[in-house]
Amino acid sequence: MKIVADTKVPFLKGVFEPYAEVVYKDGRDICREDVMDADAMIIRTRTRCDEQLLGGSSVQIIASATIGTDHIDLPWCTAAGIKTTNAAGCNASGVMDYVFSALYAVAARKGIELEGKTFGIVGVGNVGKKVEESARKLGFEVLLCDPPRAAAEGREKFCSLSYLLMKSDIVTLHTPLNGETAGMADENFFREIKPGAIFINAARGEIVNEGELLHALPKLGAAIIDTWCHEPDINRTLLDAVDIATPHIAGYSYQGKQNGTAAAVRAVARFFGIEALYGFYPKAETEDLEPVRLHIGGLGQGEVAAMIQYNYPIFTDDFFFRLDPDGFERIRSEYRYRREFYLDL
Repeated sequence: MKIVADTKVPFLKGVFEPYAEVVYKDGRDICREDVMDADAMIIRTRTRCDEQLLGGSSVQIIASATIGTDHIDLPWCTAAGIKTTNAAGCNASGVMDYVFSALYAVAARKGIELEGKTFGIVGVGNVGKKVEESARKLGFEVLLCDPPRAAAEGREKFCSLSYLLMKSDIVTLHTPLNGETAGMADENFFREIKPGAIFINAARGEIVNEGELLHALPKLGAAIIDTWCHEPDINRTLLDAVDIATPHIAGYSYQGKQNGTAAAVRAVARFFGIEALYGFYPKAETEDLEPVRLHIGGLGQGEVAAMIQYNYPIFTDDFFFRLDPDGFERIRSEYRYRREFYLDL
């Protein structure tokens, strides 16, 4: 059996070697020659899996150690008989940590009072639900917009996008990238957003029309951007203009990477009947990488901000990215995964 794997998938080397030939390559460099005689692929978002890459190959399963699947041509793979899996929710807690570290950091820097504010969450899937839970613990009023969930569960808990934008002091995007959401944050979106709102995108860059975001920046209280159009060739004007900029690392927690790799390994193991790996999970290398619980009951905004920043000083990530925006991919590949934190009352 042959497996082609992105060399940047952490904790993977040595796992399948007793059972298969494993070829490791940078995800962007995986080519037809590599996959023609492969049985499986373990990838991240940098490998575009479609007919151009896989047509005529022997690949039977693609396991992506990521939550997103927009790098995979799902209809074509289904028609070609190739099973596809992803690691839904693997980095949800890491992205939640990012959102609140960024929010409290920018509020402290700009003197923004967060008490009594309304928190609007667009897309309430695995990540959005984590953000909702923490926002409620922190005392925010919360508005939720998720049309698919509203249609399936009833509209009582959800509101329209227009209502959310008009009423929310913080607007954070957590939708997948698809035909419905591409370019969703457009001219109308920013026309309707509440003046002074803090805008956060840690979902996918192409959800936002970056030209319209630039135009809207004077209206916003702050803008926090982790995901960009045309990565790694990002909009430098936008980079210079936003309050916090990071190179698509919101989900780069240690636990998120453990979860993503575990999901991919288990999927391939079960597909080929490698029973020894059915319950695979990478071990933490040191105890200080284990997640930590932050007890926030009774604390004020400044104390919460200090506690979160101690555990994830986000301006460090912002600083190093601005120093070398051309190093977008290098920063990601060399990133020191941070441990997750959880908020307790």
